[in-house]
Amino acid sequence: MIRAHRTVDSLVIRTALPVEAAAVADLHARARSTYYPEGLPEDGTDWPARWREAIGRTDGQVLCAVRDARLVGIASFRRPADAPVDMVKLFQFHVDPGHWRTGVGGALHAACAEQWTADRRRFAELDVHVANERAQAFYTRQGWLPDPAHPPAAGDHHLYLRYSVGRATP
Repeated sequence: MIRAHRTVDSLVIRTALPVEAAAVADLHARARSTYYPEGLPEDGTDWPARWREAIGRTDGQVLCAVRDARLVGIASFRRPADAPVDMVKLFQFHVDPGHWRTGVGGALHAACAEQWTADRRRFAELDVHVANERAQAFYTRQGWLPDPAHPPAAGDHHLYLRYSVGRATP
């Protein structure tokens, strides 16, 4: 786990704190709303509670990017129970829309990859909403590729991508 702060310019990337769950949920909602033209689907999920749970997990990590004392990015990852030991799943990755194209996403992704390397992960996987072309382009720039184990199927709402961490030691 990243214990010390990672600072890039005025951006600090660190482990999220339980007291930040509501702010994390708020950023999550703002970012997700950009690719739902009809508005976010209401599914009854208590997102602050879900983020408190994610932040408190001992088998995963939530990183946050903070600039000028303001939360501007979040990433949540862990190894799914049924996955190989060298695999990690990036469950959530969001940058505040007001901070897109400012380096937040790239720095946050680099911090994730650094942690995956430290954890000896060789591969990461994620799924991205098919309508979120901006995120798909971002992931492509970071080196993510279509996951051969999960090819697109008719009616899928998500694309499955895979990332070769590459620096991890077997």
